[in-house]
Amino acid sequence: MTNTIRLLGLAAIVAVAPSAASAAPVVRAGELICNVAGGTGMILTSEKAMTCRYDALGGRVEFYTGTIRKFGLDIGTTTKGGMVWAVVEPALRPGGLNGTYAGVSAEATVGVGGGASVLVGGNDGAVTLQPLSVQGQTGVNLAVGVAALTLTEISAPPSRRSQKRQRNHRARMQRDRS
Repeated sequence: MTNTIRLLGLAAIVAVAPSAASAAPVVRAGELICNVAGGTGMILTSEKAMTCRYDALGGRVEFYTGTIRKFGLDIGTTTKGGMVWAVVEPALRPGGLNGTYAGVSAEATVGVGGGASVLVGGNDGAVTLQPLSVQGQTGVNLAVGVAALTLTEISAPPSRRSQKRQRNHRARMQRDRS
């Protein structure tokens, strides 16, 4: 009886070992900082343009343009805001954020407010964008639904004004974390 239990235990370990070894580790690859344009929700959908800077942990910097679309309840108008995501991927290659991401989204604004979305997609569906700080926007808005984000790498950085806004946003986020 004891040998049978040991044999079953060993068989279970051997059966699980290949799948555990093939699972890629979850690694934070860097930070995606985006400036999001303001806009008006059209009850069932909204669409906002974005400019983003990706700071890889190894020092590489990439620039992206994008669009975030929300499908579901979206009522109101907001000014521009910012969003910072942790980029999680085991082996992100240059340009690896190109692609489409999807996830559930929620945001509320009355005066000043924010929203957050965990999004998955990009590099063959292997990239996860986890919110580190939510968009600081002003206006009156309520949005709940599915978010889709499309990112396209660009070779030149956004304008100096956009970069200054990103630096100021990052400084505010660092102060808020302290």
